[in-house]
Amino acid sequence: MGSIESGYYPEASGNTMSYGQSYGQNSYGQNNGLATTGGHAMNYDRGNNFSGNGQSYDQGYGQSNGQQSYGQNNGQSYNQSSNQSYSQVNSLKQSPSIPTLKLNDGNEIPVLAFGLGSAFHGGTSDSVRNSAVSAIRNGFYHLDAAEVYGNEKELGAAIRQSGVPRSQLYITTKVWTVASNVKAAFDASLERLGVDYVDLYLINWPQIADKPDRLQQIWSEMESIKQSGRARSIGVSNFLQNHLEMILQTARIPPAVNQIEYHTYLQHGNLLDFHRQHKIVTAAYSPLAPITKAHPGPCDNIFASLARKYGVGEADIAIRWVLDQGIVAVTTSTSEERVQSLRRNLPTFKLTEGEIQELAYQGKQKHFRGYFNDIYGPDDRR
Repeated sequence: MGSIESGYYPEASGNTMSYGQSYGQNSYGQNNGLATTGGHAMNYDRGNNFSGNGQSYDQGYGQSNGQQSYGQNNGQSYNQSSNQSYSQVNSLKQSPSIPTLKLNDGNEIPVLAFGLGSAFHGGTSDSVRNSAVSAIRNGFYHLDAAEVYGNEKELGAAIRQSGVPRSQLYITTKVWTVASNVKAAFDASLERLGVDYVDLYLINWPQIADKPDRLQQIWSEMESIKQSGRARSIGVSNFLQNHLEMILQTARIPPAVNQIEYHTYLQHGNLLDFHRQHKIVTAAYSPLAPITKAHPGPCDNIFASLARKYGVGEADIAIRWVLDQGIVAVTTSTSEERVQSLRRNLPTFKLTEGEIQELAYQGKQKHFRGYFNDIYGPDDRR
């Protein structure tokens, strides 16, 4: 996957971070792999690990019958009334390039992606192509496209112009509508991209189908595409737990990824726990929403303070908050300077467990959804 800094996840400690669901009050603390309360630990270990500088460490999450603890475990606690569980063990394999997560089908996905979505809405063909070329040449080899974005053709041109071999790139695209069958939509995407295969093919939204059995049928067609080898992995986007349960009832191949809007102000209740239990990797789009769209908010001061502490921008903190939970971050920019800044800054620091959970806790004090507000109510946090 290309070549960048080997210190993408600095200060690997070898400790296990244990997060649990509790039935009482919650506090935040690091516990060196042990549940911090008297309850039992339930780790959903995929056998995956982070490795960097010769060290390897797992993110473990424990469920306890007592109090829930997060953070540094230094006597500091943040009371919280919800029973939200942070339960994940994902693998981040440190490579010379951007790290990768291992998917449930054995393939790997780079944790940082350049998205061709909303930032390019209404943009000219030249601006889309030039931005994508710049991203590739600056080390963003994971490229996230979609039929509905209307710029797969421009991305294909950028790939050819970049001079980077197809084998070094990770290409994601998505199906939005199915006029006849998924294969026809998929073939059209491949033709527009000018490639023989994609690394990840997603159903863009559950509303692609008007009834459960139709959604199951569409997923069966996705499975056939994977079996053909022209999509290395398959998954979904914008699915809630009930949508996932629907396709899992009949699936022969489970989704490898669910790409959702995810940031401090939209944490989706127990959805990420469901992902972890079924070994579905979470990919987060719009990770910068708290800074770019939902300002002001309860996380503002924390973003600013952490940016000063680490000598980076607030956007870097917002993306690092996603990455440090073992979640793929899909971000974008039309500015080459900003793209270069992300690639330069993100490998230089890692948030502590306490900082991750403080942002999570404060983020729950506000709800913001940037997309699909015509489908979900103003207080729907799923």
